Amino acid sequence: MDRQNGAQALMEFTWERQPEAEKLVRELVSDFLQRCPEAKLLSERMTSETGTRFVDWVDYIVLPERMHSSERLSAAGYVDRHDLAGTSAYRCWMQPNGVFPLIAITSDPKAVDSDLAIKVESIADFSASNQVFFAASPYPFSPIRRLGISSSGKGFFFAVERHGFRGTDAKYVDGKATAHALWTLEKFRCRSREKRDEAEVFADVESQIDAAIELLGRDLTCDLFFAAERDYWQRRNRAAQFQKARQDRLGLGWANHDHHTYRCSRKYFSRLIGLWEKLGFQLRERFYAGAEAGWGAQVCEQPNAGIITFNDVDLSPEELLNDFSHDPLPERKELGTVGLWCALHGESFLQAGMHHLECQFDFEALKKQMEGEGGIKVMKPFTDFPHLRQAFTEGERWPVKEDRLQRLLANGQITAEQATQFRTQGAIGSHLENLERNEGFKGFNQKGVSEIIAKTDPRKNV
Repeated sequence: MDRQNGAQALMEFTWERQPEAEKLVRELVSDFLQRCPEAKLLSERMTSETGTRFVDWVDYIVLPERMHSSERLSAAGYVDRHDLAGTSAYRCWMQPNGVFPLIAITSDPKAVDSDLAIKVESIADFSASNQVFFAASPYPFSPIRRLGISSSGKGFFFAVERHGFRGTDAKYVDGKATAHALWTLEKFRCRSREKRDEAEVFADVESQIDAAIELLGRDLTCDLFFAAERDYWQRRNRAAQFQKARQDRLGLGWANHDHHTYRCSRKYFSRLIGLWEKLGFQLRERFYAGAEAGWGAQVCEQPNAGIITFNDVDLSPEELLNDFSHDPLPERKELGTVGLWCALHGESFLQAGMHHLECQFDFEALKKQMEGEGGIKVMKPFTDFPHLRQAFTEGERWPVKEDRLQRLLANGQITAEQATQFRTQGAIGSHLENLERNEGFKGFNQKGVSEIIAKTDPRKNV
């Protein structure tokens, strides 16, 4: 594990807007949509039927060498990543300071116009939903699978399914490896969350992760683990079920996920971060403790699997300057917003599941469709900048088990009146988050996150 100096960690990740990169990407996408009627139609359906933007689904763009120079890519903040090309004839470029698709340059003289690929969870689902001819090769759970959607002689339009891989060319797996991946995914989906002591369940899951990494490698294991996590969260959240059904009708799945948010007790926080690091996550920015909510957070990113976690924990301001992601946090009687949520529902990693999944949407379109078609209220935005907009759907209320209420009462952590209200009304459990990023902004709103955590304190929603 990489230890963090507290003061340095607070300043290390200062994300800036990337207007030149956005201008470049939007120009390339607009040009492709004008040339490809199938892509244009899908783009319109994405907005009207799912509240999403086509540009946010773009996985990569391939350009003939004569169309764009490396100087223009460099000026937009893209950097040459030859390691992502494998044995292909591409030069791959990534923009490390923003949320943008990969751009590949090909020297193939037959290439006339740009190609474009959108990301989906399953190319088989996309094929079935859109009646696109499907050739079952390579095997499922290969690092990358492509589905040709159309070709008009002016560039190819693809759907791409990825499993722990960011590049353009990878070794395909065989049928045996596919069977191992499916077996592993099923084990993650059906893993123990409730029974026995929590420390034992943590140990059991860690053993499953170790076995999967040994069998499949770290990056594919990470991809499969979070597919199972989204599935568990979705089963307990009506807004998620409504939106997933809409995205599934277009064969897209949750491929527009932005980050996965976990709430954790102080007791298990360092253990949670240790498990993420085992899955290949790197520590990114950390957050100041909110004055009212008494919280802290560590953002983690797995670059190959394309997964980001936002990890919340009760924290005091002075602890923020320590390496709180690795050093054990002593338990304390007082519970902040995050600690009380865990005491009522369980750890996000265990019983409760994720607090929310945040995906990339057309902010206004999703709000209108959620409230109009789904009857699901979207809360007031806690971030409303031109480059970043964020809002929760109204919280899903979960019942609270009596033994949890009795434990909180015995410890003096809730009042008898609060216990009665939690017993009869339940407590806010999870959300879907509506997010729109512009200019490739990769960070978060410190003040807004602090305010929404305080606002969703269970004691204020009884």
